Amino acid sequence: MLPSPGKGSSKFHNNPTFGRRDRSDSLDSFDLQFNNSFDAALDNLKIGNNTENLNRKSISDSKENFEMTSITGMESSRSNNQNKSMDRDNRPLIHNTEDHSTNNENPRKFQSVPRTGPINSFMSIFKNAFSNGSFGVGKNKSSISLNDDITEREIYPDTTPVYDKYKYPSNEVSNAKYNAVTFVPTLLYEQFKFFYNLYFLVVALSQAVPALRIGYLSSYIVPLAFVLTVTMLKEAMDDIRRRRRDRESNNELYQVLGKQILVPSKDLKVGDIIKLNKGDRVPADLILLQSSEPSGESFIKTDQLDGETDWKLRIACPLTQNVTEEDLQNKISLTASAPEKSINRFLGKLTYKGSSSSPLSVDNTLWANTVVASTGCCVACVIYTGRDTRQAMNTTSPTVKTGLLELEINSISKILCACVFILSIMLVVFAGFSNADWYVDIMRYLILFSTIIPVSLRVNLDLAKSVYAYQIEHDNTIQETIVRTSTIPEDLGRIEYLLSDKTGTLTQNDMQLRKIHLGSSAFSSESMDMVTDYVADLVGSNGKSFGNANSSKKSNEIGSRVRDLVVTLAICHNVTPTFEDDEITYQAASPDEIAIVKFTESVGLSLFKRDRHSITLLHTATGTTMSYQILQVFPFNSDTKRMGIIVYEEQTEEYWFFEKGADTVMAKIVESNVWLEEETGNMAREGLRTLVIGRKKLTKKVYEQFKADYSKASLSMLNRDTEMARIITKYLEHDLELQGLTGVEDKLQKDVKSSIELLRNAGIKIWMLTGDKVETARCVSISAKLIARGQYVHIITKLTKPEGALSQLEYLKVNKNACLLIDGDSLGMFLHYYRQEFFDVAIFLPTVIACRCTPQQKADVALIIRELTGKRVCCIGDGGNDVSMIQSADVGVGIVGKEGKQASLAADFSITQFCHLTELLLWHGRNSYKRSAKLAQFVMHRGLIIAVCQAVFSICSKFEPIALYQGWLMVGYATCYTMAPVFSLTLDHDIDESLTKMYPELYKDLTEGKSLSYKTFFVWCALSMYQGCVIQGFSQSFTGIEEIFFLKMVAISFTVLVFNELVMVALEINTWNKIMAITELLTFLLYVVSVPFLGEYFDLEYMKTLRFIGELLFILLISVFPVWAAKSIYRGLHPPSYAKVQEFSGV
Repeated sequence: MLPSPGKGSSKFHNNPTFGRRDRSDSLDSFDLQFNNSFDAALDNLKIGNNTENLNRKSISDSKENFEMTSITGMESSRSNNQNKSMDRDNRPLIHNTEDHSTNNENPRKFQSVPRTGPINSFMSIFKNAFSNGSFGVGKNKSSISLNDDITEREIYPDTTPVYDKYKYPSNEVSNAKYNAVTFVPTLLYEQFKFFYNLYFLVVALSQAVPALRIGYLSSYIVPLAFVLTVTMLKEAMDDIRRRRRDRESNNELYQVLGKQILVPSKDLKVGDIIKLNKGDRVPADLILLQSSEPSGESFIKTDQLDGETDWKLRIACPLTQNVTEEDLQNKISLTASAPEKSINRFLGKLTYKGSSSSPLSVDNTLWANTVVASTGCCVACVIYTGRDTRQAMNTTSPTVKTGLLELEINSISKILCACVFILSIMLVVFAGFSNADWYVDIMRYLILFSTIIPVSLRVNLDLAKSVYAYQIEHDNTIQETIVRTSTIPEDLGRIEYLLSDKTGTLTQNDMQLRKIHLGSSAFSSESMDMVTDYVADLVGSNGKSFGNANSSKKSNEIGSRVRDLVVTLAICHNVTPTFEDDEITYQAASPDEIAIVKFTESVGLSLFKRDRHSITLLHTATGTTMSYQILQVFPFNSDTKRMGIIVYEEQTEEYWFFEKGADTVMAKIVESNVWLEEETGNMAREGLRTLVIGRKKLTKKVYEQFKADYSKASLSMLNRDTEMARIITKYLEHDLELQGLTGVEDKLQKDVKSSIELLRNAGIKIWMLTGDKVETARCVSISAKLIARGQYVHIITKLTKPEGALSQLEYLKVNKNACLLIDGDSLGMFLHYYRQEFFDVAIFLPTVIACRCTPQQKADVALIIRELTGKRVCCIGDGGNDVSMIQSADVGVGIVGKEGKQASLAADFSITQFCHLTELLLWHGRNSYKRSAKLAQFVMHRGLIIAVCQAVFSICSKFEPIALYQGWLMVGYATCYTMAPVFSLTLDHDIDESLTKMYPELYKDLTEGKSLSYKTFFVWCALSMYQGCVIQGFSQSFTGIEEIFFLKMVAISFTVLVFNELVMVALEINTWNKIMAITELLTFLLYVVSVPFLGEYFDLEYMKTLRFIGELLFILLISVFPVWAAKSIYRGLHPPSYAKVQEFSGV
């Protein structure tokens, strides 16, 4: 029976060893004053026995020497870090890459004081005052820093969940955008930040003023209410779905040690120890204490956190792997660094029974929203909850992207509003100011002409976007494409810059080792049989291995060197073999490592078994196994660009340090040589990704010294990574034996060459931003046709100083058809010193290739191009390192690749292959933009023409602000009588799909914005004025304007208005389909059928006469025929590009 939390905590109250302790042995004199002041304050507050918990913590602080350092010490440390960062590629394996300035949590040293009773608020005031330097800190205040760099939280599983349960954030997950209070205000703001919605709100509100009311109130309220209702219902449903998902997550039940019932996820507290089984979602950030595996290993799936599909190995703390559950609850304490965003970094320490300590790293963590993949169970302690978890801190609310077309329409709406205001004033001026209420007349005219800015415009455009998204997702030529942002499909047709990753985007990320080079000899795919023969001799007939015989007389022979290299490749990695259905598969974070392990398997040396402590190789030729103890692993990361491992071979009793990495860093670590730089360049020119392989034999004494110093450095809570890196450099990373090079090929994606050629011909400027080396990037660019045959490549590399940098750009100012190839250091220098000058040149180049780029540099490039050019930028990538670039683009496209789904989940559009991008841009982008442009102009035409009719009527009626069309006529005109035919334009297309790829140059017309411009807008304005004047003018002349003829005049003018819109839609359609024909016919029949019910607005007897039909046809002919004739003549004299293509292709 496990003790209850109460019992577990009471033993400290009765234990005399947990009294106050003299702190005179502290390393910092400030600690004594700190503790005395704090204890005195607590005594004054008479907290009672609760101070025992504080004293317990004080003992732990003294015992483990977690002392606060002075500002001077911190500045010195930062200075050292800055100096080391000047040469990033030469930094040791493990180093301090993160800054804690983004931490949201600021836990202090003394933080376990229970918050009980009525003293909570006073304690809060006390702590604030104390942290500001009160209570006798005095002159020491200037030398003490309590910033986030040195703060951490201490966790006691027996007391923290009880006394500090309100100190840390709740673990309840909430992804809801709104609540009952914010729902309506937030939505109203989102809707009325657009000018045309705000305009109609003002018009609708004006109808509450009796003097301004014109016609029926419903004429203005209903359309606006419809728009808002549709939007609010959509947002409400989305938020309800989010809350349901949150509720499911929050109510998942977990077993907490010491509690008899299962606890919901939302009620978990920092310090709780929970038990997880295979398939369980990790509910908070945890430290792994125990695993059912004797080795303490456990695998997790992290695809929902970082997008990577490979399983990750996690290791239980060795101090707690075999202890009892009672000891886990009562005899351990954890120290954890302050919460931060990095999912690849964690600093902590676990103390058992107040004496034994073990460092904690990211290998001991289970981050929230990962999933336990291993069979069996594991036990872990909660260290971060709610908003402090890595998942929450890396979750940002997606920004609402606004398409370029919407911005253009918003600008046009402002022009229309100005026109309405000017027209209203002119009508009042012409009427004269004899009327004392002339200002009221202006307002009434503004309301009468409000149809110029149609309230249905936003509804039509939003619905059209949904249609485009459906069409994209159901296009069989680009299957599995997902539209994650439905607000910007039109921008797919306006892209002028494409920023692309290389690996996994242009290439398949399907790695195969194609070549190994040993300096004096090389082996490619054709000669790998020789390597197999050499490896077959790795183990002698007596079973003894001589692959690593460093002092052998045959050490310089090629066979021995090949065997040594293959053994190193088989050992130096982080690959884990798994058996499924009697087949071996490999799990690793990098496909490069899997390719190398598969290569060693193909030549006769297989990875048979691996756990945290050992690795076993199988020699295929003899069936012999070779076992090595794993003493230390130094994982690969993007900053160190290398990975290493220390192993002990029991058979020979030898210690070996193996390391592999990029040539830029390994060149300074291996012994001096004359061939490395040349051969890495040669391999890169072949398009191969190169790794330099090296090794070093260690004596037992050297290893023991390294182990002692490294263990000491790993326990530091301050500058731990820097100290560990220094030890690695001191003992290991120098004078390594250079064993050879490996060349791994990454094949191009399907149809990459033709896709890039199409996009270039479409006028899209392509930038390739990659972290790979210069030669490899150049080779891939040539093979992928990024660099055209015979195109000059201007190379800028190793440029770190601003002096003379601008001279490197002079040639590109003259030859703007050249290609620029630049490395990350040079790009960083230009971004820092000559941003404007660099991009003034680069944005006009057809291709730019940037190598050795960091993720932030990729994002910066995208943002700067957007800022300086104002053009639409599309970014495409497949890995987690591309997410920042994708989110910085106008249009982000993610590829579902072998690196996982992180890029796909963060993107606006998700595709499976790079070649699908051409279909997305050239076909769907074209249709989305041209359809929305035509739809927007038609909706504005529909509003303009009715406003012109109103203006003509007002002028002819002696400038009286009387409504021409009232009540249902206004609502019906914008909905039932015209909406379906106009909206059917979203199904139209001007050319066949095949022609978009046959003539990609047509895309250039879209980027110029010719479909919706001020020119086309004013053409439609002129057209609307002509048709409005014709319709209303002839209607009044045929019937008269007197009051007794008002119903006749309205009947003929409104009927012509509706039929005119139907005919105009028919004239604008390029490619008819059944839906278009049906909408035209049904709308016509609907109007005819509804006429008998409109006796309130029409003279129905007049509409039954032949005279009415004759006058209707005459007006309709005068309104439409000149427009059709002018359009036909203009198209004949100035045919658009797509018309030329259609004519040419039809011949």
